[in-house]
Amino acid sequence: MKVKKITKAVFPVAGMGTRFLPATKSIPKEIMTLVDRPLIQYAIDEARAAGIKEFIFVTSRGKSALEDYFDVAPELESSLRKAGKKQLLEVLKATNMDSGAIAYVRQNRPMGLGHAVWCARRLIGDEPFAVLLPDDVIAAEKPCLQQMVEAYAETGGNMVATMEVAPEKTSAYGVLDIADDMGAIVRAKGMVEKPKAEDAPSNLAVIGRYILTPRVLNNLNKMKQGAGGEIQLTDAIAQEIGGDDSVYGFRFRGQRYDCGSKAGYLQATVAFGLARPDLQAEFSDYLNDIIGQQKAAQ
Repeated sequence: MKVKKITKAVFPVAGMGTRFLPATKSIPKEIMTLVDRPLIQYAIDEARAAGIKEFIFVTSRGKSALEDYFDVAPELESSLRKAGKKQLLEVLKATNMDSGAIAYVRQNRPMGLGHAVWCARRLIGDEPFAVLLPDDVIAAEKPCLQQMVEAYAETGGNMVATMEVAPEKTSAYGVLDIADDMGAIVRAKGMVEKPKAEDAPSNLAVIGRYILTPRVLNNLNKMKQGAGGEIQLTDAIAQEIGGDDSVYGFRFRGQRYDCGSKAGYLQATVAFGLARPDLQAEFSDYLNDIIGQQKAAQ
């Protein structure tokens, strides 16, 4: 199957991050770090690995630190160069983006994920595109979006990353109603946003990675409100089921961490810290000591 290459990605980063107050009073949530890299850097690196060339940020007031983060820092680079810190200079290079590679659009009021994506419609144009939610950090040998792009080359249409969740947690996700289960790829016959456990058609939940056709943007133009009174992206995707472009779920290989929650953020911090060769021994010893102290206290 011949499909258009995915070269554009949308990053909805307009949220206020209220679950992380007071830290997010002055710092965008996406700048918060896992070990020594901000959440947004993980998403950008994943997109780059999948072949993305154009990065579209949907922002809001108070997010200027995001723009500054991806800009060059001449004074800092000069200082590191004079100090002979070549390794740190290489680290900085990964944070720099070429002029024109990133575009920023404003979402001036919170109306849901679907509305955030719709705000980027003129920059997306008539091309398929990816959406990455930086809150969802995925540890994987092959980056999640890269896995999806490879699967998309075989299926075309619309594709959402999925994972199995406990039935009592379906009310926190969009959930697929499955028509055909082909292993890593499933074809959907329906999508339900945040269903109660007893109403969920499956336990296959949609998480924050999408490959979408421009027809989804046409559906978002209707500004139809869904769950929570917001314009839901899953509702717009669901309208494509049974049409010219099918909707597929993709069971990615990797571990997803919900860094939009405090517990998920802490879990990711531990996991990524232990995965670092330069930190693993010292950090592991510390955690073992803490566990030992807790057991002794009990």
